[in-house]
Parts: sequence; C-alpha cells; structure tokens
Amino acid sequence: MVNQQPAAPDLGINPLTRLAPWACDAAASRGRQYPVAPTRDRNDFQRDRDRIVHSTAFRRLVYKTQVFLNHEGDLFRTRLTHSLEVAQLGRAIARTLGLNEDLVEAIALAHDLGHTPFGHAGQDALHACMAEHGGFEHNLQSLRVVDVLEARYAAFDGLNLSFETREGILKHCSRRDAQALEAAEPQGVARRFLDGTQPSLEAQLTDLADAIAYNAHDIDDGVRSGLITLDQVAELPLVRQHRDAALAEFPALAHDRGRRLLYETIRRMLSAQVHDVIDASAARLRHAAPASPDAVRALPRLIGFSDAMRAQGTALKRLLFQALYRHPQVNRSTEVARRVVQTLFAAYVDAPQEMGADFSARADRHRAVADYVAGMTDRFALREHRRLTGQDAFAELGV
Repeated sequence: MVNQQPAAPDLGINPLTRLAPWACDAAASRGRQYPVAPTRDRNDFQRDRDRIVHSTAFRRLVYKTQVFLNHEGDLFRTRLTHSLEVAQLGRAIARTLGLNEDLVEAIALAHDLGHTPFGHAGQDALHACMAEHGGFEHNLQSLRVVDVLEARYAAFDGLNLSFETREGILKHCSRRDAQALEAAEPQGVARRFLDGTQPSLEAQLTDLADAIAYNAHDIDDGVRSGLITLDQVAELPLVRQHRDAALAEFPALAHDRGRRLLYETIRRMLSAQVHDVIDASAARLRHAAPASPDAVRALPRLIGFSDAMRAQGTALKRLLFQALYRHPQVNRSTEVARRVVQTLFAAYVDAPQEMGADFSARADRHRAVADYVAGMTDRFALREHRRLTGQDAFAELGV
C-alpha cells in the first residue's frame, strides 16, 4: 500500500534536541557578522528564517518566474511557491535524519532570493550584460541580498544571518568569486570552494530538496501548460512505475478528465524520492559516523540518492530540458524576456537617475544596475520596460 511508511533509521538522535551528532545546533553556531543579543523565544536559525520571511526580497518571489512567465497563468509555480515546496521537502527529510529542520527551512526559503525576473532567461541576459564587470550569478546574488542589499536594520546592511544559513545559501561559487569573498571574509562561507571541503549536511540536503522539487513540479506545470503530456514523461521508468501503480490501485483514474492521475503519480514519485534519500543517506551516515558537524566537512557528500535513483532523476531532468525548457513556446517567451532585461540594463546604465535613489547614487554603476534589475519582479520589469521604451514587450506573442 502506498500509505505504508518505512521505519525511521536508527541514527542516534538525541530525544531532547531531536538532533543527530552530525547535525548543526543553533547553540553552537559560528555566529553572525554583527553580534546580536540572544532572544528568549527563538534560536539563531529560527531568527534567520523569520528575517528571511519578513524581507522585501522574499515577498518579491511571488512575482518571479519559475519556468513559465508570471503572466502566463495564475496557477503556475513562482519562485515563492517553489521555495516553500523545497522547505517542506527539506524539513520532512531532515526530521527523519536527525538534522536541523530550522536551518534547512531558512536555507530553503532564502536560496532563490537573488533570482532575476524571468527565471534563467533573465539571469543569462544579466550575466551577458555584466560580462566585463564581474558577471552575474543568481546564487552569489542571493548571498549578496542577505548580506548587503536588504536594508531593514539601523546598525548594519543586509539581514545579518548566521554563518550556517549563509553557507547553505551559497551552494555554487566560481573560484574567482570564492577568492573575492574569502578576501573580504577570511575562513568564511566561500572557504570550502577553495579547499574542496563540504558544507553542512543541512546545506547538502537543501540542495537536493531543490532538485527534487524542480523535477516533480515542473512535470505538473508542464502538463498543465499543455506543452508536455503525462504519457510523454511516463516513458521514463521513474514516472511510469508510479503512474502504473496509481492506475492499478484506482482503475477509474484512467477515465478521469481532471488531473488526479497526474497528481497521484507525482505524489508517489515524490514519496519514492524522499524515502530513497533517507535510506541512502542514512546508510552513508552510519558508515561514516561523523562525530560532529565539522567532521562532515572533510568527508564526501553524504546526503544524496542511491545510484539507481540518481540515474533515474538525471534521465527525467534530461527529458524536461529537451521537451519543456527548450520547447519552442518557452523559447519564444524567454527570448523576449532576455531582450527586456538587456534593454533595461542599457537604459539604466545610460540614465541611472531612472532607478531609485539608493541605486543611482552608487559609484559602481554597472553593479548597481545589476542589483536593481535582479531585484525586479516580472511585472515590474515589464512596467519599467513599457515606461522607458513605450513598447509592450510581449505583444508580439499575443499575451
């Protein structure tokens, strides 16, 4: 039966803290860049989560593209709903593995704060615009948002998050960028990219939960859009086995005119991936038996799929890339989106007074423009494009 749950692995979880020996403990955090007095009702990771939820950048995620542009449908996922789904998956897995749920949630909610409008199309366009000025990478920008760009406190810029949350946010980093970050913050969040060590298990888990959410829910949005079909993705074993299991248990779904078969298939697929991560990771943890969070850093990655599930997930990602992300309709929209970002960038570089005062007064004009454009929602970017050019960017597509 699909509702039967596997037994929780025995990982030496402390019944009082609900943490395993290798989990990050807020009481032992490496701290914040600017020390703050503790509170009586929340630990450091809970405070990080709350600061992120109340930030301006977090609210903007509701109008930022995941795959489909925001105006293409009310029910497609946005960066905000994606982040919530990553947090839910991450917490569920963390609870069973004895990891710190609060830290996982904080990382998950913040991991996309630096994303541009129009998803990866916007990022690619902004990176091209910044090619001679240090480039642009949304992961690094997420860290920049929480370290510098949020302006909510009188005593410092940014949100002043704990080291562990900031480390988890920075899940990718080029060596050049890591060297720059290390120079500004010795032995800081970028150090692991220079010495080849690993981040916390909570950071590893959030990275994986991000991938799980992407694959499963892009199937949902892709089928909803009409650009792919369930039968098309069910050519892959990872999807087919769960669709067939759903039909075997509920034969009437074969004639259902709604999306229940799709939802049932995705639900079962998500459960299978979650259970695979738990089982495979628990086996690695028992074998490696790291005595502390710091001991994790010198080991290979411990949170991950089994080899078989990883191969199935890679095949699904490849299919989605070919059939959905590179679909002609998606390509047409993303090409318009790239032009919008490029036009805005050029306009603001030429006339910085068109930006808000906080950005137009900055000495590094190109980075200021990149920060300003990256912080836009899809619809604000389109309004600004219309204001500056007098053109409706998507009129040619009939949307």
